[in-house]
Parts: sequence; C-alpha cells; structure tokens
Amino acid sequence: MPLTSVQKDLSRLTMTIVADFSVPLPRLWDAYADPRQLEKFWGPPEWPATFLRHDLYPGGRSEYYMTGPEGERSHGYWEFTSVEPGHSFEVVDGFATQDGQPQEEMPSMRMVFRFETTETGSRLTTTTFFNSVAELEQLIAMGMEEGAKAAMGQIDDVLADLKTFAAERALETHLLSDNQARFSRIIRGTPEQIWAAEHDPELLKRWMLGPDGWQFTDCQVASSAGDTYRYAWVDATGENGFALTGEVLESDPPHREVTTESMEGVDGPPSLNEQTLTPVQGGTLLTLVSTYANKDLRDAVLATGMAEGMETSYARLEREIAAPA
Repeated sequence: MPLTSVQKDLSRLTMTIVADFSVPLPRLWDAYADPRQLEKFWGPPEWPATFLRHDLYPGGRSEYYMTGPEGERSHGYWEFTSVEPGHSFEVVDGFATQDGQPQEEMPSMRMVFRFETTETGSRLTTTTFFNSVAELEQLIAMGMEEGAKAAMGQIDDVLADLKTFAAERALETHLLSDNQARFSRIIRGTPEQIWAAEHDPELLKRWMLGPDGWQFTDCQVASSAGDTYRYAWVDATGENGFALTGEVLESDPPHREVTTESMEGVDGPPSLNEQTLTPVQGGTLLTLVSTYANKDLRDAVLATGMAEGMETSYARLEREIAAPA
C-alpha cells in the first residue's frame, strides 16, 4: 500500500495525504489523467467509481458516481481551477445530484494534488481544504479518511498494469449506463494535431472514412458552438450511402467538444457526443462519451460495427499525423 502519512490540521482546516510509489512520475500522472484508470481506484472497493466526464484542463469538469453494495449511487464532481500538466492540479470537489449539479446542502472542498519525482519513483501529496471545522468533522464522520485510505490501497495494481492502457491498444468501448457508451483510444499525436485533423475538411476527408474503400460525398465541418455539420459517405462501389448531421453545442479547443448527432432520414432524437482530448504518455487520450435516447438505440448503433469503423479511422488519423508535411 503506497500510503505514507495522513495528517489533519484543525488550525488550517486541512487534511493532507502523502503516498509514495515505485513508478516514474509520468506513469502516476496518467493514472489520474485517464478516467479508465482513475475509476479503478478513486472509490473504495465497496463503492467503485464510474467517470462520466473527466476534463483535465483549467476550466474543465469531472462528473462521476460511486455505486454501493446495494446498487445505490453517490454522485460527485470536480471543477478544475488550475492544471500544471505532469505536476499538479487543483479542483473544487463536491457532492452532486443525479444530473451532475452541485448539492448545495452538502459541503464542497478545495483539493490540491501535487506530483513529484523521488529517489525511488514518485510521490503524490493531496491536500484537502475545508470551509470550517464543522464541515471537516462532518466529512470525517462520513468516512472520508477511511474511504481515501481504502481507495489508495487499489492504485498499485493499476500502476502495474502496463498493457490495458497502453498506447498501441485499439479503441476500447465501455458501457457506462443503459444509454451511454464511452469510446477511448490513445492517438499518437498532440491534442492540437488531432483537433486540427477533425476540423480541417481536407484532412478530415483523408482519415474519417471508416472501412477501406469508403469515400466522402459531402464534408461540411462545424467549428464553433452553434455551427452545424454534415458528413456523407458511399462505399467503394458508390452505393450504400448515408449521412450524419448535427450541431456543435460546446467548443473549447483543443480540449473538449460537445455535439449532437443524427443519421439523416432516421426518425428519433439525436445522440449527444462529448469528446475530450488529454495529453498522456504516448500521445493523446481521446475519450468520447455518447448518450443515446435509450438502451435499444445504443445497442442498435453499436451493433452496426461503429466501433470497428472508428478504430480504422483513428489508425488512419495516426498515420496522417505522422506523415511528413
């Protein structure tokens, strides 16, 4: 267990947890930058976490819930107030409602995570700042300290797993809920390169093609909130065409973009796509959370082979980024 010390300072209204690890600093940082890894240890064993959103950049936000032994859920959020990549980040941490909004009747805290290199590996110092002695005592009584210790006891197994989250892995699909799926892949390139490749029509036409042989017949790109897009393709024979349309709801280059998506000619509400680009070892972690109207629609979309087509396109994107200018 990596836990080195836990100190509570009532005069400063803080609780400081120090943990030491035998892995290099970048490996430890990535465990907190990658929601696939973070959710494996953020909650204690009896209350595992699921991250619905994790935007590790200033102004970004995380939303998660922990599931209890009887299936009950406790929701939380982070608001990132500062990030020094590879070294530190600071968040406002609080309890949330089911739809991700802060629970005003519950206390929130400021948390500072500091990462540093040591002679034997790396160290994480997490300092939580409380608003009052009463809130500190309330949260300690709710099991915050024991929960943090239990959660920290799981991180060694995550850090030792060098295969599950490696850069060479193909696209991973994770079902978050009955109507949500998360698609994750590390792409060799920077967030800026990937963002550009997604918003430049000439670049987009060279990689976002799905299976080999398909080609664009229309490529109208949306770049800012309020813009609409339309992408249309046909197969190698010029048949079986289809089109996707939607609108940009949020845009924060090169970190996060939220869009709607509908298949042209198909009735029903659009899906919601939330994409985040996060620098990690080996490139950029692309995380896409798609929310569908219901489970049947989610399963129908996944059954089309969409994930396989996405993987083929992302592999092509990597080659496009790596090609000489």
